[in-house]
Amino acid sequence: MNENIYRTMNQKRLTIFIPSIEGGGVEKNLFIISNFLKDKINNISVITVSNKFKNRFSSKIKFISPKADFWDSIGRRKKFFVGLFLLFLEILKDRNVLVFCFQGNVYCTLLCKLLGIKIIVRSNSAPDGWSQNKFKYLVFKYILGRADKIIVNSLDFKKKFKTKFNIHAECIYNPLNKKEIIKKSKIKNKIKFDKKKLNLINVGRYTDQKDQLTILKAVNRIKDKIRFNLLIVGRGIEKENLINYIHHNNLSKQVQLIDFQNNPFKLIKSSDVFVLSSLYEGLPNVLLETQVLKKFIISSNCPTGPREILLDGKAGFLFNVGDYNKLSNLILSYSRNKKLLSKKILIGYKNLNRFDYKKNLKNYLKIINSLI
Repeated sequence: MNENIYRTMNQKRLTIFIPSIEGGGVEKNLFIISNFLKDKINNISVITVSNKFKNRFSSKIKFISPKADFWDSIGRRKKFFVGLFLLFLEILKDRNVLVFCFQGNVYCTLLCKLLGIKIIVRSNSAPDGWSQNKFKYLVFKYILGRADKIIVNSLDFKKKFKTKFNIHAECIYNPLNKKEIIKKSKIKNKIKFDKKKLNLINVGRYTDQKDQLTILKAVNRIKDKIRFNLLIVGRGIEKENLINYIHHNNLSKQVQLIDFQNNPFKLIKSSDVFVLSSLYEGLPNVLLETQVLKKFIISSNCPTGPREILLDGKAGFLFNVGDYNKLSNLILSYSRNKKLLSKKILIGYKNLNRFDYKKNLKNYLKIINSLI
């Protein structure tokens, strides 16, 4: 029998698990990775409880999701458990499967290990919350630690896994397609930017994690000192709180909230400074995308990713999480020293080779092939 035919017949199918698709950085990586794998692995399926972004997947990928739009409206935690049930049913149909988990890692690992299924976990954000009490710590260490492979997206993240949980993880940076980002940034932008003002931008879900309130507090301190506009792009449960703060502090003329954009690159390209205020991350894609577009970055020094991307502050400004006083001073500093600080932009751009698109995708394939 031909060796290639034999390998195909015995190859496990790959099932990607991501119960909630909301259009953020995790999902962006999912689309890139899955569409790369479609021509390398014969049988790929995606299990999710969201239908919003079905058209972003190749037709070669089997899409498994409840058909009714009702499921898109349920909470994220409920989606996890509905998704796990769908995964359970798929495994029962055919146990010759390798699971690649993008969300709900602990629960998914527990299910797979109980059923004797191999699993790759891609952990997307710093695990600090799991170390805050002994029970969570033990659950994280002894369940997630049983995954066949754990992939993280930053070296700081990898160190945290080792030092806090004694878990070995592989570091594969997020695949960064520079050509695609530059191409999309050239599409005509409908929003007008006043070039006589300092244009600030933040792109991210309106959630506690992204902490856009810190940005609003920072610009509120300097609203009478410089002329600026702030554009916050996203959607989420914190939107009402952000709107209330804007109105109560008379920031409506300087601050604009707009809905999630499939192509935020044209907006970033038209801005002067990208501001990230997150409480925690994994490796924030949006900072890499901003570096591709050669724009200045001011970021919280949250776990994990920003410090690594900004080379300890050599490629941008860092401030402590939640420190809006420092953030406001950094915005003022940039506004008064643009030419001098442009060197930091170039340093960041020159270091983007670490995130090479093809190299990092090949590393994913290598790990999958070792288990499939």
